[in-house]
Amino acid sequence: MRSLLLLMITLSSSFTFAEDSLPSVVSAVEVAPAWSGHSVGYCLLTQNDHQFLAYYDHEQRMVVASRRLDSTTWKFKRLKEKVNWDSHHYITMAMDTAGYLHLSGNMHSDPLIYYRTEIPYDIDSLTRVNRMVGQDEVKCTYPQFLFDGAGELYFIYRSGKSGDGVQLVNRYDVASRTWNRHLDTPLFDGIGRVSCYPEGPILGPDGYFHLIWVWRESGACETNHLLCYARSKDLVHWESATGEAIALPMTPDSAATIVDPVPVEGGMINESTVVGFDGKGRTVLSYHKFDAKGNTQIYNARVEDGVWNIYQTSDWEHRWFFSGGGTIEVDVDLGPVRVSRDGNLLQGYKHVKYGDGVWVLDEQTLKPREIISGGAPLLGTHNTPSSDYPDLRVRWKADEQNSLLGGNHYFLRWEAPLVNRDAQRDRVANPAMLRVYEVKGAERFDLELSCIHDGYF
Repeated sequence: MRSLLLLMITLSSSFTFAEDSLPSVVSAVEVAPAWSGHSVGYCLLTQNDHQFLAYYDHEQRMVVASRRLDSTTWKFKRLKEKVNWDSHHYITMAMDTAGYLHLSGNMHSDPLIYYRTEIPYDIDSLTRVNRMVGQDEVKCTYPQFLFDGAGELYFIYRSGKSGDGVQLVNRYDVASRTWNRHLDTPLFDGIGRVSCYPEGPILGPDGYFHLIWVWRESGACETNHLLCYARSKDLVHWESATGEAIALPMTPDSAATIVDPVPVEGGMINESTVVGFDGKGRTVLSYHKFDAKGNTQIYNARVEDGVWNIYQTSDWEHRWFFSGGGTIEVDVDLGPVRVSRDGNLLQGYKHVKYGDGVWVLDEQTLKPREIISGGAPLLGTHNTPSSDYPDLRVRWKADEQNSLLGGNHYFLRWEAPLVNRDAQRDRVANPAMLRVYEVKGAERFDLELSCIHDGYF
């Protein structure tokens, strides 16, 4: 019997993206040759009429570049940090309300790496700051900057290692240019048994921060288990989806947080757990796990009448069993549920066997009623690598300040091979040109990129 997905592709589609939402390239600005030896995350940040990007150059050195949007000339600042073969060592940036640039990255259970400019918008003034608060900054991983609705800047990271780590939250004071611990306790604590792998927090349309996570027993990715969720107005006081208060730190024993008790080796993996929202503003949690037949399926969970209802969205005949440590390529990936400009409920997906595209979901059942096939090749030749190095891929990253829908968006484009369990390669691809693309009608492109992650850790 053919799967629901294959059957639906044969149907004529009545849904189409608006003509101005189909992607087209407005401009492609060259930056410099970038490291293409292995896959690692770069960062693009556009603020007002300034644009910044952080990457590793042909010598694996961390570099920050900046320009004004009315110019194609870049200014460069080379930092002393060099990336090794670990794909965890992505770079992230944010700009505070006073115009100071903040940068962190190149860490996997390493001492804190954090830079800040001394002059607003001026990368020449980027300076290494050796401490934020001075505690639990020796084994740092997964740095993340985020803002609340008032523009306050926060920094979240893991202190410790896989299977034995805690998530900590810092808050930045713009006036004094200092960081303080926002919570007097960790946000999560695996109590010596497990580590938390969160996605978010995501600031939703309801004013809450929404957080989804799994617990993991060790560095082996098959030990991910227990899908969990919590929300907060202030990143201090947390509650369940139904308003039940949750004490901090949240642990694997915090029963009110559990959405789906997926077991170890249950087909769920960290990072492929995302938060979205439906047409009524309700939170929708998306993830994949094994179905009753052992096949890997995408599920969407939503609170209805005070309980989590879990919907199987895909109907595929393919089992993806993963195991071991290091960064891995994926068979199945997914994006968050989103509402399009014309009110349809959409979700991007990617599958090694069934291709990739966008589902148009039924609001009530969260099942696909139509499928728009496609994927990153929507930009045609721009998605083709510049050399025939084996397994080389074009990597895209949306601008950190992109709004979800409408207008032109910026994307960073570079080239890197498939991930390789963080192992060094004997032969590496030649450095390829790093470019910044301005894309018109980026809604569909952004939806499809949202379901393509670089790997899992």
